[in-house]
Parts: sequence; structure tokens; C-alpha cells
Amino acid sequence: MPHTFRTTPLHAALLAVLALPASALAQNAVTDSSTASTTDGQAKKTQTLSTVNVTGSIIGNSYDTGTSNVGAKVPTALRDIPQSVVVVNRDLLDAQGVTSFQDALRNVPGITIGGAEGGQIGNNINLRGFTARTDIYLDGFRDPGQYYRDTFDLSAIEVLKGPSSMLFGRGSTGGVINQVSKVPELKAFGQISASIGTDDRYRTTADFNQPLSETSAVRLNVFGQDMQSTRDALKNKDYGFAPSVRFGIGTPTQITLSALIQRNHDMPDYGFQAVNGHPAHVSHDNFYGLTDDHTNQDVNSFSARLEHGFSDDEKVRSQLEYSEYTTRARETAAGSVVTAAGVTLNKNAGNPTTLPLDDLFVQLASHDRVIHQRTLDSQTDLVSKFDTGSIEHTVTSGLELSHEEYNNQAYTRNGLPLLSLVDPVQESTPANVTTSVGNYATSKANSVGVYANDAIRFNDQWTLIAGLRRDRFAADVTNSVLTAKAGSLPPPAYAQQTVYFTSVRTGLVYQPSEVQSYYVSYGTSFDPSLEQLTLTSGTQNLAPEKNRSYEVGGKWNVRDDSLALTAALFNLEQTNARTQTSAGEYVLDGNIRVRGAEFGASGHLTDQWQLFSGYTYMNAKVVKAADGTQGNVPANTPRNTATLWTTYTFGGNWDIGGGPTYMSQRFASNTNTVSAGGYTRWDATLAWHQPRYDIRLNVQNLTNKQYFDALIPSDGGRSVPAVGRTSMVTFTYKF
Repeated sequence: MPHTFRTTPLHAALLAVLALPASALAQNAVTDSSTASTTDGQAKKTQTLSTVNVTGSIIGNSYDTGTSNVGAKVPTALRDIPQSVVVVNRDLLDAQGVTSFQDALRNVPGITIGGAEGGQIGNNINLRGFTARTDIYLDGFRDPGQYYRDTFDLSAIEVLKGPSSMLFGRGSTGGVINQVSKVPELKAFGQISASIGTDDRYRTTADFNQPLSETSAVRLNVFGQDMQSTRDALKNKDYGFAPSVRFGIGTPTQITLSALIQRNHDMPDYGFQAVNGHPAHVSHDNFYGLTDDHTNQDVNSFSARLEHGFSDDEKVRSQLEYSEYTTRARETAAGSVVTAAGVTLNKNAGNPTTLPLDDLFVQLASHDRVIHQRTLDSQTDLVSKFDTGSIEHTVTSGLELSHEEYNNQAYTRNGLPLLSLVDPVQESTPANVTTSVGNYATSKANSVGVYANDAIRFNDQWTLIAGLRRDRFAADVTNSVLTAKAGSLPPPAYAQQTVYFTSVRTGLVYQPSEVQSYYVSYGTSFDPSLEQLTLTSGTQNLAPEKNRSYEVGGKWNVRDDSLALTAALFNLEQTNARTQTSAGEYVLDGNIRVRGAEFGASGHLTDQWQLFSGYTYMNAKVVKAADGTQGNVPANTPRNTATLWTTYTFGGNWDIGGGPTYMSQRFASNTNTVSAGGYTRWDATLAWHQPRYDIRLNVQNLTNKQYFDALIPSDGGRSVPAVGRTSMVTFTYKF
């Protein structure tokens, strides 16, 4: 049921705030209207301040980034990386008013969002058709915690597409996502931002940087938010701190110490059950949970990095990180659809029925657990540059060691109520509901990886990239409750697996000029059965799934390097996918293939007009399977995704812009019985900039489009509605 546009009192107030500086449009120079008293009591005359013109205004931001750490473990020009790389930088995040990791990734076509499923909570991402839940990194370290990430302490998010086990070890079937933290700098600055929005949304952030000496500095980023939603009952209350200190800046030896402390107190959302193969056609405000549901998360991460340059040609970097993650989840979901006569519909077939929606109910089910996870990760890299005759080599070699521990205590609430499908009543857990203790799963893993990558430069035009890595991954899992679910075997009391794998990466780069770069590449990756430290019964004795990718592409820097264009064709294949032959029986005889194309453009079209855009086409197919899904489209893999964000600077200190995000139809699971339709969502912004402060209005989902944001394959397939039109005004003070 679409909503009509309504100007609420808060909408009017937000527009009024932005109208305050309108008279400043006529100004051609920025002036400092404050006065300062002189020693004889006279006031100084108002002076015109000079400005730094980067794009013809005082704004000076840019959505294009020329380098990345994610494609070679060291800062590397994007044109030298023989794979598709997308960098979402701080300027783009600020312009869009993006605060969550999930919203930031909407700028990357080929990424789709999954929900909390299969014991997994937090950010669940699909990249090029394959899960990337354990392929999220923070400053090059695996960040496996099941939490909802924020952008308050990030300078950029880097996405490397395609199998990359040679660089990152296990996983990376569709690629990896690296969060880049802000670092201390040798200049004093700071800013404080406060945001207020519709539906009772409040947020504040602060960023303080202070030099300690000529070669050291300290930085602190903090945030806090109280976010309601257009969806009934949903709200988030979160806060976090990210301190860091850096010594030896600009010297041969640098030491960086940093931490991330974050607390999330959120409401879970498992979305809608399907009716007749599509999300139930009811109000998108509906919430099928209980008002005392919660997902509370504690994140504590500490890292240290030592960088030393023996010479311009020999550098070593050693890093150590320890992280703890705790999740306490009391989550209620729409488990099944039931008729008034008490008949449960077939959720595995998309809940087919001829009954009107008013005659249907939802049986609630619990997804309660307490999860603890700990990781200790060390990486040491040596970068060596040398020549063999006329050929230049840049060799990055290293050793990675990690230890991970994971435990998950499950609980089940019994006697949960039925809710009307059309008009669910918002209530807390009834007094007659009882709780029983479920399975306690504990697991641990140890990883060792040794790798070397050589960038062989033959001349100014030709470079060959060749890399090799050997991994040993050993994991075990223990279960306390050996009870089978319907249609499956009970979990084993104990399972252990040790796998060895050799990953390769090669690419040939041809650069006929400084503004052109063409490449072909090949890469592999592997996915052990215990990769996520959880177990599907029957898979523990299987070898890792193997993945390979071929890619050919081009990268161009035009308009004097102010606009970057990219294009690529790729073929990604999982050659021995796990496929189920019977209850609890799996074999490595499946095949999943994704073929596609990508295009991107980012940077300035003119001095005042810039954009960030991309398009991905994915022709995905389950080529071979024993479970009846052969020929289907893999879950949560749309054929077309596109994004465009553009802004225009005018009047010297204003910018206005926005753009659409498009996604075509997706299926909730490989069975293709439940699908969510495609959508186009529009966002917009208007901002006024001054040397000491900014005022920005962001309107997300401008047309109040009703669409489904995340898909969950469990219980036949659920779809999570997106939030409706949301407006935020942000005031930022800079000093």
C-alpha cells in the first residue's frame, strides 16, 4: 500500500533549518564576520578569508580514489591492480549521510544484503553471488565478528572482487571487503557532528586529531545514536570509541596502536513470510516480532602495527590484532503461516493458498542465542624491490598466523503466540512462554598461510603479476545436544577437519599510456566446510570447495586524472560445490557459475559536477546439483544492479544532488520458490558549506518506495522490508 507524501512538523522544521543560510547564495566570497578586540579596545575590521579552490568552491571533496590497500596488501594504484576494485571514500559517505556499513555498500553494484540466518547475525553480505560474511576485513585483518558495523571511524571501504585466497587465505569466493580506519595525522584538527531526523532519529559523532610531537599524533573518533525507524517497534541504540596513536610518522620506523570499542543495542528484524511465492502483500510497517526482542553486541578490538624501512627498496610490516565479540540475541521471527483452521501452509513451496490475507496468521518462532568469538591474528610482510637485468621486481612475501575461538549457546522459547498476518499486535513476550536450553556449540581454528606475490615490470607498458600461497586450516567443533531437525541428521558430538590448499593469482597488465590500463587475470580460492566455525551435519568430512575466476578489463583516467572509468568481463565458477543427495548426505559434485560484466565511473565531469556510479550484470546459474536446484538462479543474486550518485556545486558553497539505486528480481534461496521484485530507490541531498561548519539535508528513499532490502533463506525464505522515506539534517562544526 503506497504512502502519499506528507509534510510532517519535523519535515517542515528540517526544511526551515536549511532555509536559514539561503541569503548567503549571493555572496561570492566567504567572510569572517566575527571581530576581535585589539589591545587598545578597538575592534579589528572584518576581513575576507582566502579559500582553497579544489573544485571551484570551498567544498573541495572528491568521490574518486586513486589507490587501494586491498589489491596487493600494500598501497597500490588502482590501475595497477588486475581485478575490479571499488573504493567508497569518506567524502562519498558524508555526502550521502551514510552511517552504517550496510548502507555504504549500496554504492557497490554486485553486492546484495542477507539477513540474520543459520546462527549468523550482523552484516551478512553476498558479493558476485557468493556469501562474503567471513570475507570482511578491518585494516587488512579478518573481522569475523557477528555485529552491525558503523562508519564513524572509517576513511574508506575497499571492495576487491573475485577469488583472492592468495592474498587473504580461506574464503573470498566473490571477493573481500576491507574497512580502512582513520589514522592520526601531523596536524591539529577536529569536528563534531549532530544529526536529527524523522521518526525520532538522533546521532552525534566526533573526530579529534592532535599532534604529540613532530613525528607522533593521537586521534579519537566517537559516536552515539538513538535511531527509530519507519517500521513498527524497530530501534537502535549504539555507541562506540576508536582511539589510535602513531609514532615515527615520516621516519623509517612507524608504530601504530589502535582500538575499536563498540556497543550495539538493536532490534532484530526477520522480515515477512511469503504468500504464494512472494513477500506477503501487507503494510511495510508491520513487524512480526515481540517488543522485548533485542540484539546486544559488544565489540572490543585492539591492534598494533610496526612498519620499518631498511631502505627505499626493503620494507617490513608486522601487525598483531586481538578481537573479542559477544552477541546476546533474543530474536523472534515469522516461522510459518497458519490458517484460521490451524493448517500450516507449505513454506518450502512459498506458502501457496487461495485464502484472503485476512484469514492468515503467523506462528512466531524464536532465534535466541549467546555467541562469543575471539580471534588473534598476526601478519608479517616483507616488500622487496630489485632488478634482474632490465626487469623490475616488487615482491611482497609474508607469513600469517591466526587462532579463532567460537561458541554459541542456543535457546528456544516455547508457546509463542500467533499474530495476524495483516495487522500484527505489538506485544512483549507473554507470561506463559517458557525457555529451554538448546545446543551449545564450541569450535576453534588455527590457520597458517605463507605467500609471495611478484609484480614483474618488463617495461613502461607491460607488467606481470604472479602470486602463490600455501594455507593450512585446522578446525574442530563440539556439540552438546545431538537432536536432529526434521529432514536432517543430528549434529556430530565432535568433528575435526584439517585442510591444505595452494592458491594462485596471476594477471597481465598492459598500459600503453599513463591514462590507459588493460588487464587479464586469473585467481583461485577455497572454502572449507568449517570455514565459518559452524557445521552443516554431513559436510565435515568433505574437502574444501574450489573457486576460480577469469577477468578481463580496462581502466581509464580522463579529464586530467579527475575522472576514472572502468569496465570488466568476468567468469566466476565454484567447480565442486557441496550438494545434498539425501538427509545429512552431501557430495562435492555441484557447480555454480556467475558470468557477468561491470562498468564504473567516478570523479569530476566538470569542476563543479561529480559522480560515483556503477553497473553490474550477473548471469548466475546452478549448473549442476543433486538437490533439485540444477538450472536455478543462486540465492540473492540479481541479474542487474546499478547505482548513481551525483552532486553539483553552485554559489561557491552549496551543493545539491542525489541519484538512484536499482536492483532487479532476486530469489530467497536456490530453490527459487520465493522471489522479491526489483526496485529503484532515489536519495537526495542539499548542503551549505562554510569554513567552520556545514549544514546538510539528506533524504533517503525520497519517493517512499516500498521494496525489500534483505533476503533470508531460512523457513522457506523471508524478505525484510526497507525503511520508508527518512530525512536527516546534520550540522558539522570544524576546528
